[in-house]
Amino acid sequence: MDDAKWRAGYALLKQFGLSFDLQTPWARLEEARRLATDFPDTLIVLNHTGLPADRSREGLEGWRKAMRHFALAPNVAVKISGIGRADTAWTVTDNRQIVLDTLDIFGVERCMFASNFPVDSVVASYAEIFAGFLEIVSDFSLSEQEALFHDNAVRYYRIGS
Repeated sequence: MDDAKWRAGYALLKQFGLSFDLQTPWARLEEARRLATDFPDTLIVLNHTGLPADRSREGLEGWRKAMRHFALAPNVAVKISGIGRADTAWTVTDNRQIVLDTLDIFGVERCMFASNFPVDSVVASYAEIFAGFLEIVSDFSLSEQEALFHDNAVRYYRIGS
């Protein structure tokens, strides 16, 4: 993300009114934050929740710190997806805190639920994962749920405009 030639191409996104979907592990979010700061008119949508694969206490602390720093850029959003782990069945218990921390860090207005299918089919069905997301935010207001499951994606991806 710091390569000058790559950034020259990235700069064209603004000219065409495009956003950028970024998949990177949380350890690279410092670079992503520089990119967001240097190109404030281009939206960056972080895929797969910053890939919090290491669920150890230290791993999650590092992920939260990196996510908080990245979220300081006003032109970033996050797709809550891809949080399943290949060796573990997807459960609300295992993923609740990741979802809630992401929502706390970015705010509902900069988050959206997304799919990582067919990759996540090794940990759960599509229906199980989205039912899990719905359970996790069941105490949120209807407008917040609509934003997370629909409205934010429509806005960020300019669907119907």
